[in-house]
Amino acid sequence: MENYIVPCVCAGIIIVLIVIQLIMRSRHPVRSAFFGLLPGLIALLCVNLLQGYTSVSIPVSPLSLTVSAVLGIPGVTALLIIQRLL
Repeated sequence: MENYIVPCVCAGIIIVLIVIQLIMRSRHPVRSAFFGLLPGLIALLCVNLLQGYTSVSIPVSPLSLTVSAVLGIPGVTALLIIQRLL
């Protein structure tokens, strides 16, 4: 399990750098960044609010907040899949 930590961290850093580069290319980078991270945070909130009905939740931590903010809804989906696999 420890063999995957370094490649995952490297992939995460590369993804964050790509997202930052895409945001900075837009005409309004602050607005673009805000509206880019908002859907992911709302999805994380919805998953946690609906845990009573679905019995699925994602613990709110700095890592889960970062993944959901940077990657958006696909990031929240990836967190759910990873949680089910582990």
